Amino acid sequence: MTSAVILAGGLGTRLRSAVPDIPKPMAPINGSPFLEHQMLYWISQGIDHFVISVGYRYQNIIDYFGSKFEGTSLEYVIEESPLGTGGGLVLALKKVSHRENFLLLNGDTYFKIKLKDLINFSKKNNADWCFSLFRTSEVDRYLGMSILPDGQITSLHADSSSMERLVNGGVYLVNPHALSAIPIPSGNKVSLEQEILPIAMAMGQRFFGKEYRDTFIDIGVPDDYYRSSTILTKSKD
Repeated sequence: MTSAVILAGGLGTRLRSAVPDIPKPMAPINGSPFLEHQMLYWISQGIDHFVISVGYRYQNIIDYFGSKFEGTSLEYVIEESPLGTGGGLVLALKKVSHRENFLLLNGDTYFKIKLKDLINFSKKNNADWCFSLFRTSEVDRYLGMSILPDGQITSLHADSSSMERLVNGGVYLVNPHALSAIPIPSGNKVSLEQEILPIAMAMGQRFFGKEYRDTFIDIGVPDDYYRSSTILTKSKD
């Protein structure tokens, strides 16, 4: 498994006060765009092909990275109008191999997990969707899940009484056949979290997740973006 899809087409309105007029994944951290830090990490884990779903001010991303970055090939799918996380994913599906699972990444999060470990866990459980999870008390911000001890995800809604829960870390392994089996036409605006994933679960597709406790960064809001420089520096020490 060598391909990764990055969802980088969002408008980034919550971050606009901190980084106006550029796409959120291009927000500078320690002198380089966030997306560069993200791709460098996954290249170190063995990814050699990225498909980037772009939208808002997408030419900034294409002009900066081009078709090759650090020896790794880059392809783009362009959301001419906002398609949401699900619509951008469906668009990108045309550019990935249907013979092997691919890595799916949110363009505004950095989660330092070992790809080989996630692949092995996914294979062991024959997962259609395999999530990297982290534990948080920010229960209103992230997609919480109900999960069995073996890692099987039984619900996309966590127990509301829990003060801390396992949530989606924005790094997935996806079976392309499972995704293509979902009846969502290309070009439609749709949410991955609110529409595609619930449909896939209702169809009986296999959902598994594994908890990781390494560096997690989400630059979606200004406060976290300002902290990201220090967190990223420490994670590379």
